[in-house]
Amino acid sequence: MELVLATGNRDKQKEMVALLGDLPIFIRTLDEFDPVPLIIEDGETCKANAIKKAKIIANHTGRPALADDTGLEVEALGGRPGVYAARYAGENASYVDNCRKLLQELQGVPVVKRGARFLTAVAIAEPAGAIDVVEGVLEGQITEQATGVDGFGYDPVFVVPASGKTLAQMTLEEKNQISHRGRALAKAKDLLQQKVKQSIESGRSAAR
Repeated sequence: MELVLATGNRDKQKEMVALLGDLPIFIRTLDEFDPVPLIIEDGETCKANAIKKAKIIANHTGRPALADDTGLEVEALGGRPGVYAARYAGENASYVDNCRKLLQELQGVPVVKRGARFLTAVAIAEPAGAIDVVEGVLEGQITEQATGVDGFGYDPVFVVPASGKTLAQMTLEEKNQISHRGRALAKAKDLLQQKVKQSIESGRSAAR
């Protein structure tokens, strides 16, 4: 079984491969199907964006595709940046730009009101049209300054209270065990294992 990761973000690809790499599937990236369609992420929810990306890439490649979309909801900002997290500081904003804007907007906000949560939706689409969606959530707080050098996105400013570390202070293995994307992909992994099993059983039936 082949699976196309429907993202051009190499940081996301790295996390996905680390979490799914032990499955008996052949993981492929968008680099292998260049050029790929331009996908406008205009959904109002992470789920809608993930579904859109997975469907388009599955149709384009003729193979099952897995896509994710992540939002960051900050209590003191009324749930912003939400689904616009990746482009909070502008369409071509860098990770640093987005973190800087978030910290500026939270200047003077006390710790007790800096609660936040990440939500990741993962969609797996089949070329024939079938689609599955799972979600993962991570609760935490926004720090007053960026800390840590690993990870990406808002990892340097998102602290997990139970560990006392930001996501950027964790190793990839530590992060994947607790993160929003890690939790969503763990559920997706269960679905993929079922699909592999069904594919094997279908092959055996056809051979009889």
